[in-house]
Amino acid sequence: MRTRWILVLLTCMAVSVVCVGYPIYVIRPFRAQGAHELTAALVVSRFRPLITVGSAIAALVAAVGYWRVQANKWRRALVVTGAGFVYILAFLARVNVYELMFHPVDHPEFAAVTDVKLDKDDKLIVVKVGGSARAYPIRTMGYHHIVNDIVGGTALVATY
Repeated sequence: MRTRWILVLLTCMAVSVVCVGYPIYVIRPFRAQGAHELTAALVVSRFRPLITVGSAIAALVAAVGYWRVQANKWRRALVVTGAGFVYILAFLARVNVYELMFHPVDHPEFAAVTDVKLDKDDKLIVVKVGGSARAYPIRTMGYHHIVNDIVGGTALVATY
């Protein structure tokens, strides 16, 4: 019986780690993403709250079941810690990590072209409105994805 409860708990931990970690691994800046890989990451992101709640419930049942058949306090504590880890992952599955990772730039700072040092291979998003122009390096945009700015008196959102 003990082995069965441990296997249930380990399965819950593995499923929860994959549900939280896989989309973060796939959807990160400056990494090539295949269509199938991205589709799978988005499907996992969509269903991970439900899956991780199911894992948390199963982990709780496994911890209670193991607690009843195991007398060793250290092993009990280890199983409860594992179930707690699954609960933490269930909570993290509800946090939109991408909002934390990719926060918009609301007050961008700019320098003259002569003062900027760019690599020859750097790519830019360039916006020109009237006589005003702005250039947003893709390297920076990869971590923010959104810049709120005013160019030539026109409010705009540059995104990557």
